[in-house]
Formats: sequence, C-alpha cells, structure tokens
Amino acid sequence: MTEFIRHAIPEVVEVIPPKYGDNRGFFSEVFRRSTFTDEGIKIDWIQDNQSLSATVGTVRGLHFQSPPVAQDKLVRVLRGAIYDVALDIRKGSPTYGQHVGVTLSADKWNQLLVPIGFAHCFMTIEPDTEVLYKVSDLYSPDHEGAIFWNDPALGIDWPAFGGEPTLSAKDLEAPLFADFDTPFTYEG
Repeated sequence: MTEFIRHAIPEVVEVIPPKYGDNRGFFSEVFRRSTFTDEGIKIDWIQDNQSLSATVGTVRGLHFQSPPVAQDKLVRVLRGAIYDVALDIRKGSPTYGQHVGVTLSADKWNQLLVPIGFAHCFMTIEPDTEVLYKVSDLYSPDHEGAIFWNDPALGIDWPAFGGEPTLSAKDLEAPLFADFDTPFTYEG
C-alpha cells in the first residue's frame, strides 16, 4: 500500500509506493490516480519530464510557473539521489518563506509532491542522477520564475559535497527572496 507522509507544511507530501521484489528484480505501482484521490490529492497530471544530472552538486531551481499555468509536481528519482526542496511562496500563508527538504533516491523509492504555490529545487547528491517528475500544466517560458537557490534568508541546509555547485546561467541570476514578488496568494 502506498504511504503518504505529511511534513511540517502539510501540502507538501512524501509518497512511498510499494515495491515488490523477487529473483527477477522488482515491480512497483508508482502512481495510481484513485490512491491519490483517496488521500485527498486530486491533480490532473498532463506531462512527465525527465532530467539527467551528471555531477554531484548539480542544482536545478528554485523554480515555479505563475498562473494561469502554475504547476503541481510529483518528483521521483530513477537513478541516484537528490536533496529536494519545496519552498512556500504563497503570500499570506502561515508558512510563507518556509520549506520542506527531503532526500529522494532510487534506493528509498520515495517521491515528493510539490504543490502549486511552492518553488521547487533539487541538488544531486550522487553522480549520474536521473529525475522523473509529473506536472499538472505545460511549460511556459513567459510564466517561469526563479528564486536564488542558496539565499541565506531561506535557511535551507543544503548537503555538503566538497565542491562548487553546477548551475545554469538563469539560476545564477535568480533574485533573492527579499526581492521576489510572488504571484501566489494563500487561500486557506
């Protein structure tokens, strides 16, 4: 049976699907709509995305898409491991500016639900890490946004890995949280 773990920010949910192994390998039902619906999670997933990050310390984020094409994400690791972060960017939220951080790995077989109204970022902690994630809306370059991943004001305890992080030029230029104007409002 799939396990759903609510973290300090209850909208961010760690999901652990069952995994059955034998001498051939394993089988796992990693997503079933009715299981999520029974848990109160009703999201119409429309696309799967996959990334490969070759080096340890690769950082992707803190990213979000603004309305009307905001995205929920369901993130899982196919190979390797990441430290995955969901940052609450909903104006008026009691947890605004707070985050949930979870290590996701192929070994742990866990996933993280990052809902609309949260910025998402991960750092690879193993080489050649492959990440697969479902999204609830299509990518729109006109609606993408970012916050600087390592802003000290956010207090994210990123894993130490003994090197310099690898980031895109866009992520290096992302604004600090204090300079960020959120397009999201907490609705209670």
